[in-house]
Amino acid sequence: MRSSTSYNLWLIAPAALMVGLFFLYPLFFSLYSAITTDEGGLTLAHLEKAFELYSNDILFTIIIVLASVVLLAILSISIAALITLSPFRSIVSLLGFIYRIPLFIPFIVTAQMMRTFLAKNGLMNNAFIASGMLTPLETVSFLGWSGIIIVFVWKQLAFCTLLITGAMAALDESQIRAARNLGASRLRILFQIMLPQITPTIGVAMILSTVTIMSVLSVPLMIGTGTPTMIATDMAFRINSYGDYHVANALGLVSYLICAGLAWFYLRQSLKDKGAI
Repeated sequence: MRSSTSYNLWLIAPAALMVGLFFLYPLFFSLYSAITTDEGGLTLAHLEKAFELYSNDILFTIIIVLASVVLLAILSISIAALITLSPFRSIVSLLGFIYRIPLFIPFIVTAQMMRTFLAKNGLMNNAFIASGMLTPLETVSFLGWSGIIIVFVWKQLAFCTLLITGAMAALDESQIRAARNLGASRLRILFQIMLPQITPTIGVAMILSTVTIMSVLSVPLMIGTGTPTMIATDMAFRINSYGDYHVANALGLVSYLICAGLAWFYLRQSLKDKGAI
């Protein structure tokens, strides 16, 4: 029994070492740096400075994340429902291929692509001008907060839709057939039968997207137009311009706190799915 336990510990040791070195150590070090001075004494000065200088950016980040997540939920649920419930299988197959494309494009490539697409003289406006729908003076740039939301939604849509589609496909088909036999419309089947059963999966998809959006630097740098901007940009600015790791880590602590409740829900749901709780 003891040898079996020792063998199991050796099996998980490499993974535990990787998590400790590349996640736990940086996490605790950044938290420690956010609330201590160079001499090691406790202080809240770094947090106070972070809120004094970047409170508008923190609020901007929260608004961007909430708007992106709401749009993601609406669009991903709609596409997943269409794929699951639509009788037009050829259209569904085409849609299933198209919506997966963003999965294979890195964020920095997406940001550059959208920058050339959404700019005032970008591909979208030039197409409208060429078709006669707009004149050059009527074009509008979507770079800024709206462009940031568009990029995040476009990039994360495939991931969320895959999770939600998988959850819908895993439901008991007999429930949907019974509802159809009783005359229920597809919309009623979606809202009264399917969505209540896949709510945890939707929550997990939105949580993972929120954490991803909070961590991306390239999109606000390349699509944003100045201030306000997102927390990740402020952290990079404090480090690159001033070498101020304390305030940068204080902003990181704010990000941790924003994501902490979401992480708790995600971990709890993962353990529940595995039968651990």
